[in-house]
Amino acid sequence: MMRVYALSALAVAVLGVGGTAAYLALAPQEDDRFAQCRESAVAGGAAQIGGPFTLVSETGETVTEADVIDGLSLVYFGYTYCPDICPVDLQRNGEAIHLMDDKGIDGVKPVFITIDPNRDTPEQMAAYTDFMHPRMLGLTGSQEQVDAAVKAYRVFAQRRGDDPQDYLMDHSGFTYLMAPGEGMLEVFRREITPEKMAEQLECFVANY
Repeated sequence: MMRVYALSALAVAVLGVGGTAAYLALAPQEDDRFAQCRESAVAGGAAQIGGPFTLVSETGETVTEADVIDGLSLVYFGYTYCPDICPVDLQRNGEAIHLMDDKGIDGVKPVFITIDPNRDTPEQMAAYTDFMHPRMLGLTGSQEQVDAAVKAYRVFAQRRGDDPQDYLMDHSGFTYLMAPGEGMLEVFRREITPEKMAEQLECFVANY
């Protein structure tokens, strides 16, 4: 079974490329208009998460972080051949957006960035994301492009197995809420329910 690194309620250490620990912080500030929406309180600096990237969308277009993070964006890193963790996490993300859709609340874009560009072609990403939510955007690219995005988001991603096609990927399993000009607003751990995620996202939309 794939290893997933758990996020505590009070602190998180996200393993970066090469195993370097990066510490985040989302402690509410006095002038933080999203303070009532946050539930993460972790040590370090939230500004460490996110940054420039150039990737290829599921429709084959080259996109940058400015094209993708153009509003509230729910960003998850994984891969389509993941046997258990990624499908559960992405279905939860998609269900949270569906719950908001049912209330007529728009404004959050679900994003899925692969850590396995060797197998995850734009076509593969499109089919996968369409199943999770019709508005979910799948992103892939060259290995170098994906590595840069992984590094920017301090994601742990490591291949396990020598077979060129039949292998697994160990990776961190957080979902990040990003916004242009704001950076990371919230980090969601695996245990959160679709209902609770939708509730928090609605708060962020209302205050964005």
